[in-house]
Amino acid sequence: MNALNSRESNPLSSSLESLRDVISRHGLDARKALGQHFLLDPTITTRIAALAGNLSGRHVVEVGPGPGGLTRALLDTLASTVTAVELDTRAVAVINELAQAFPNRLSVLEADALKHDLTALCPAPRHIVANLPYNVATPLLVGWLRQGSAWERMTLMFQQEVAERICAEPNSAHYGRLGVLSQWCAQCAIVMTLPPGAFSPPPAVWSAVVSITPHAAQPEPALFKAMERVTAAAFGQRRKMLRGSLKSLNGEALLAETGIDGTRRAETLSIAEFDLLARTHQALSQKSAA
Repeated sequence: MNALNSRESNPLSSSLESLRDVISRHGLDARKALGQHFLLDPTITTRIAALAGNLSGRHVVEVGPGPGGLTRALLDTLASTVTAVELDTRAVAVINELAQAFPNRLSVLEADALKHDLTALCPAPRHIVANLPYNVATPLLVGWLRQGSAWERMTLMFQQEVAERICAEPNSAHYGRLGVLSQWCAQCAIVMTLPPGAFSPPPAVWSAVVSITPHAAQPEPALFKAMERVTAAAFGQRRKMLRGSLKSLNGEALLAETGIDGTRRAETLSIAEFDLLARTHQALSQKSAA
């Protein structure tokens, strides 16, 4: 564990009630509809907290804390504050109990993270560290990428297939829209994989932690929207050549302006080429609207 990210000697959470007892007392069974798979092993949650890097002086947001296993590990770091965002009322009650044991460091917000601007919850420098509910993990990530300049780092658990899509290279089976958006905005790497048995209840697939560090320079909102439109069109019909898949975006003019061969397919394009397409699409759209 990173020594800069840990408290020496006895962890603050060492005397707390066991997670399994907390789950039993609150009737906090994991619900499939909420995409819940709990992490109860403190060795694993401590590793994830360490993978977030040096949290000293940082403000951490955790989404979907469940019974609070990762929350406890984050409180054992030198993070200035931890804010837990939870939709499940049962879990909110659990985390509120934990907040009473850590006054001034842990706060709880009962809310749908998809509908809430998490940057408003704490000052910079901000980190997100979370075992994400798998059914909303992708839209959550895309929303946070739109705010890339607001986050110093994100350390997030996904289904392994989604993690591979985030980090995929061109001409690979997993390369697609999510990978382009993620790598355009940030440096992304899979830093840990976990088997189904690490969770309670076990999911049907392996999981992986992805480290996402936003680039210093971030696209403006209008350019991000242009990239979303270009990647949606390009990968929406993967088997088509670009001259066909980009037709709805005035693809003939777009490809002519960028010099990209229209007989290529989306999965062959680099992040830089998608950046060129997005910027050109934005410029052509502004020109036609003038």
